[in-house]
Amino acid sequence: MDTEVKTPVVFYVTKNGLNLGKHLKVIYPGTQVLKFKPEDVVRLWHKNKTFIFIMASGIAVRTIAPLIKDKRTDPAVVVLDEKGRYAVSLLSGHLGGANRIAKEVAGFFGGRPVITTASDISNLTAMDLWAEGNNLAIENWNLLPKISTRLIDNGRLNVYVEQVSGIKLPAEFLAVKAPKDADVIITNKAGGLRALPAGRQVLLSKLFLRPKDLVIGIGCNSGTSAEEIESAVKKTLKKNNLSFLSIHSIATIDIKGRETGLIAFAKKYNFKINTFTPDEINSVISNLCSLAFNFSAAAYKATGAKGVAEPAAILAAETDNLLVLKQKSGNLPVAKANLRGPGSGVRGQGEKLRTLPTGRQAPKSKLYIVGIGPGDIEHITPEAQRAIKESDVIVGYGTYLDLIKELIKDKEVVSTGMTQEIDRCKKAVELAVSGKNVSVISGGDPGIYAMAGLVFEVLRGQGVKGSRGQGINKSTYRSNPRTPAYRTGRLASSNPVVKVVPGISALNACASRLGAPLMHDFASISLSDRLTPWKLIEKRLNAAAMADFVIVLYNPKSKGRAEHIKKALKIISKHRNSGTPVGIVKGAMRENEKIVITNLKNMLKHDIDMQTTVIIGNSQTYVWEKWMITPRGYENKKK
Repeated sequence: MDTEVKTPVVFYVTKNGLNLGKHLKVIYPGTQVLKFKPEDVVRLWHKNKTFIFIMASGIAVRTIAPLIKDKRTDPAVVVLDEKGRYAVSLLSGHLGGANRIAKEVAGFFGGRPVITTASDISNLTAMDLWAEGNNLAIENWNLLPKISTRLIDNGRLNVYVEQVSGIKLPAEFLAVKAPKDADVIITNKAGGLRALPAGRQVLLSKLFLRPKDLVIGIGCNSGTSAEEIESAVKKTLKKNNLSFLSIHSIATIDIKGRETGLIAFAKKYNFKINTFTPDEINSVISNLCSLAFNFSAAAYKATGAKGVAEPAAILAAETDNLLVLKQKSGNLPVAKANLRGPGSGVRGQGEKLRTLPTGRQAPKSKLYIVGIGPGDIEHITPEAQRAIKESDVIVGYGTYLDLIKELIKDKEVVSTGMTQEIDRCKKAVELAVSGKNVSVISGGDPGIYAMAGLVFEVLRGQGVKGSRGQGINKSTYRSNPRTPAYRTGRLASSNPVVKVVPGISALNACASRLGAPLMHDFASISLSDRLTPWKLIEKRLNAAAMADFVIVLYNPKSKGRAEHIKKALKIISKHRNSGTPVGIVKGAMRENEKIVITNLKNMLKHDIDMQTTVIIGNSQTYVWEKWMITPRGYENKKK
């Protein structure tokens, strides 16, 4: 089972449980919330992939016990208490995604996830999840517990990788040069490896992972059955010592893509069928004339294509070479190609993604500019979380990335320092153009003194148009977050989809902590002169103060700009009396948050730095109890 979260089913017992269940629709759109009935659990067990029980764990355990079959097919089960304090990953923690769901649910409610899987507790890689994330099929599942125990006991595993590039081993997986020394062997060779000592016991001691890197090109007569197709494919694989588990997809001509036998075979094993027109197939034959394609007179007469199996495999695999030339088994010509680039785990480190020889269009990559607000998961919008989870690469300033480390721990991360914004944006655009989904992370809102503008400047400067993103696909959000771009069919594109995802800005967060200081017109001004001349900042300060705007000061003070806040105060004080309320908030909504309400006269007596936002009231702003309030004028309207 993969880790997608398809419309969870939430079962509750009490009204408190019902309320929690309704709230879960925010992070899991389409969630069904049902009053608990054991018969409903039984009815829905094989139809859904995620169950959340808001009740005592004992009730859930007794209900699902007779339904549990296999970790590969069992749905994820999470148990949540009625106050949202603990989210327990009960079943299918890894492949079903229950561990991840428990963390998301706990984070949403401000509770704690309860995870009991040994690899997670030991901070070690879960073999089943790692294999799935790298598009590797586990062959001998019965050996997985033994290998996992070995990893936990020894803290490492020896891994032999044969001719599979693009796979990055975690620190605890040590690459070995000889298969005989390995605990885990990654290869598409069906009968093991020649370098492996003979003997059944040796084979039984190794965990085999099969890369999904074979494209099967098939041409068949009309009416060929699924059984005949399966038999032909297996015979060809066996003859060439290749694993059936390494099949990634099927390739054929468009007219054969409608054959019921081929469709049934693909559906049985969840293989995608890639179809191509006769012109596309003939084009690749012309472009790759160095290959000795087997011309098929029968295929040409029936379809107009000079061949089917071989060129279709070449097209779908995006390679220039065939691994196995066409071999006829019964009525079926079958050819095989190693995947390269999109759709595989075998892209070389130095290879660039490329378009199909025929110019077929592939899905565009996405460039998200994401605001994470203050940084705590409960303050990050569901849309922002979806964007992050859909992304292959996360780009951002290290401090902000630390705030969301739980959301990005399985992602490729590009982290830079505070003054390297241009480098970050250029890298993000480069990655998006190469075919990857990318999220550029901003604290607060990306469109307010943050990364959105710079990303667009880089896009414009590089001539990358970028199309407007209409929203984040919620079904994509629930897809496997560990699947890299080159395994999702995206190709290099000069025009990725660009989407700005808003977040809670510093002025929103600070205003909420102070009360209601921004109820009337306000101006936001940054005191940083790194990008804006100080003379212009002074002009804006004077104009805002003169016009009686509430003034929000960003970047008020740093080690290199200690005097700027003093100069700003002097300018504003010309137009405001010394008793004007001032709110000072440092680290709004974060762990070490500090809130001060003072006035202009005493403002500089308090700690102010780059993590601080200062809000200076207008002539009508007042302090009531512990709140700073700027009236809108409703009282005057009543009179």
